[in-house]
Amino acid sequence: MTATATPKPEIGTARLRKEDAHLITGRSRFTDNMVLPGMLHLAMVRSPFAHAKITSVDVAAAKASPGVLDVLTGADVAQEQGSLPNAWPITPDQKAPAHPSVAVDEVAFSGEIVAVIIARSVAAARDAVELVDVDYEELPVVMDLEEAYTDKVLAHTSLDSNKSATWVFDSAQAGTGTDVDAELAASDVVVERTLYQQRLIPAFMEPRSTVVDPTGQQITMWSATQIPHILRLMLALTLGIPEGKLRVVAPDVGGGFGGKLQVTPEEVITLLAARRMGKPVKYTETRSESLQAAHHGRAQVQRLKIGATKDGIVTGLHVDLLADMGAYLGLVTSGVPILGAFMYNSIYKFPSYRFECHNIFTNKAWTDAYRGAGRPEATFAIERMMDELAVELDMDPLELREKNWIKHEEFPFATVAGLEYDTGNYEAATEKAVELFDYDGFRAEQKRRRDAGDTVQLGIGISTFTEMCGLAPSRVLGSLSYGAGGWEHAQVRMLPTGNVEVVTGSSAHGQGHETAWSQLVADRLGVPFENVEVLHGDTQVSQRGLDTYGSRSLSVGGMAVLAAADKVIEKAKVIAAHLMEANEDDLEFAHGAFTVKGTDQSTAIGEVALAVFAAHNMPDGVEPNLDSEATFDPVNFSYPHGTHLAAMEVDTETGEARILKYVCVDDVGVVVNPMLVEGQVHGGLAQGIAQALYEEAVYDDAGTLVSGSFVDYLVPSAPDLPHYITARTETPATSNQLGAKGVGEAGTIASTPAIVNGVLDAIRHLGVTDIKMPCTPSRVWHALQEAKTTGGVQ
Repeated sequence: MTATATPKPEIGTARLRKEDAHLITGRSRFTDNMVLPGMLHLAMVRSPFAHAKITSVDVAAAKASPGVLDVLTGADVAQEQGSLPNAWPITPDQKAPAHPSVAVDEVAFSGEIVAVIIARSVAAARDAVELVDVDYEELPVVMDLEEAYTDKVLAHTSLDSNKSATWVFDSAQAGTGTDVDAELAASDVVVERTLYQQRLIPAFMEPRSTVVDPTGQQITMWSATQIPHILRLMLALTLGIPEGKLRVVAPDVGGGFGGKLQVTPEEVITLLAARRMGKPVKYTETRSESLQAAHHGRAQVQRLKIGATKDGIVTGLHVDLLADMGAYLGLVTSGVPILGAFMYNSIYKFPSYRFECHNIFTNKAWTDAYRGAGRPEATFAIERMMDELAVELDMDPLELREKNWIKHEEFPFATVAGLEYDTGNYEAATEKAVELFDYDGFRAEQKRRRDAGDTVQLGIGISTFTEMCGLAPSRVLGSLSYGAGGWEHAQVRMLPTGNVEVVTGSSAHGQGHETAWSQLVADRLGVPFENVEVLHGDTQVSQRGLDTYGSRSLSVGGMAVLAAADKVIEKAKVIAAHLMEANEDDLEFAHGAFTVKGTDQSTAIGEVALAVFAAHNMPDGVEPNLDSEATFDPVNFSYPHGTHLAAMEVDTETGEARILKYVCVDDVGVVVNPMLVEGQVHGGLAQGIAQALYEEAVYDDAGTLVSGSFVDYLVPSAPDLPHYITARTETPATSNQLGAKGVGEAGTIASTPAIVNGVLDAIRHLGVTDIKMPCTPSRVWHALQEAKTTGGVQ
């Protein structure tokens, strides 16, 4: 027998996405598209108050409304709804209020659910919302994070403090560095700053939607979720349902960005309503509900000190962080700031470091994971502080960074935060970025505009970064008290025709798993790319998995796929040797075929699969089955890195900040599909730039979200964003066999400080030393006017 022609390698090939065909031709199946026989619909009655006692709920008029079948209050479901889970208690004494899906006695943020309408149609359900009469006794609200820290006003009457937990990492105590207080006291220069991370809303393309069918042998839930496996487990634990009786399906999911990494009140309520009514039930939120009541991100006050010698060698970094939990703890709310704790040192060789985090409750929607989850906040802080230190030392900010970063020959490198970076080359990425950007040319143009007193000034923004992704080694998560592991599972099934099915526990929502996994398996098994089918997002098809977040898909999920494919080859090798009457030690496998060394005798793996199906000629004691599965638990994080440079123009008469040029050079290790990488980088850049210039969730003093629509919450569109110049360097990771690193969060992490540093660099000589994000024209203009009145401008 002869093997097929040598295929072109798939890894490194820019394949068009398999997923796109059905998405762009109207054959997609989003949760809200689903229509089941006899399906009922839900609408939520939400509190207009940010903090209040519920004194009564009158549902009589709503129940009498046409098409309404029932109205549920918190009291109706109090015994069965449980409390929504928090999987990451960061300290043994962490405080948290009960978090019912439907409030029973008290509401703690505007938008909290107080009653649920069950009706025959969406229109009937929404009409009846207005007929529910709820009496509230208003309570004082605490909206400002720094005020909440004082405990003068409590976000919950059931707690005696707004402080949920305090978590500390000290390099001297951990043995990873020296004492930061002593180092700062001995430093030639100490810079202190307070930076603010505004509250952001994930604003995914598809609002959250849930359908539950209780009529089969299992309860089946379809949900627009990133985490079908975790959701299934948490619903079973919360509601007391046997896990085997619950199936969760994530069909096409229109974006997540961490915003769908949650066990939501609406999912619990839909399941309870379906079980109570004995019929399928659907809930789809409106966009306003999504902005108001889906979890938010960021929301931190960062109080920072950095010390250095007079020639620019950093001596220590102290971080005192206030993190806004909002009203409740969601699935990983409390752990998000802790992910950032290990990244404030970034790419630098700091000898001392202390991080102290205070998790604080306020009367706002709760916060949780948002693209990057803690790492963007940390990178913003240290990159802003490096610029501030450069100003204090009168040093070029790139020169200062180079003095302190880890050199490529020093890897692997044990950091002051206790991690081991396996590989990296910050010099190469920066050199390439500087060349593509024309750094010296922009500095010269900046000087020319300053000397000329141009009304449009020019600034250069710099951001160098690394991140810990590929979440995460299970033992590390265990040491941080996280409630689950960080492994991932996969199956590879050889069909009799030689085609392949891949079952992955990673649940895609736009990343391109079907394409990338097909490329991995096509290369490893030597089968055509088109002959690989990838199945995911259904707990009945993919029984084991830990889903998608934290840039873990390829470096964890993809490694499980490769491991399962390798097991298929090992199984097939035994059978192929038997079929060719050869010793298996004499067989080589390449390009989809087993060949006897030194001969032209070979058999394709597809031929082995057909022989296994027939099972007419199997070796004794070998079962006729090539299908294999594997679970991969990473031994370390992966550490992508990069250098981002932004040329920013600031109109000093209007305050408008514009991106003139943006260059990013990222190192994400070995690239499977360059097109997918570019898409992830571009999307990440858009979200990071959005934080710097556009987006902010704003509440008034009473606790009402005043940016509750896309009229007020400004998500940038394509015309608002520049053309990006992107490039890559490559230092393969050693934590996985492919050498891949994460890419999904990179653009978001790096771009925000690049933009803000660029805006400040443009107008710092006019006396502006800081601008709170987003750097809107109004804020930039007011900062310029303030600088004039305080003598910053001559």
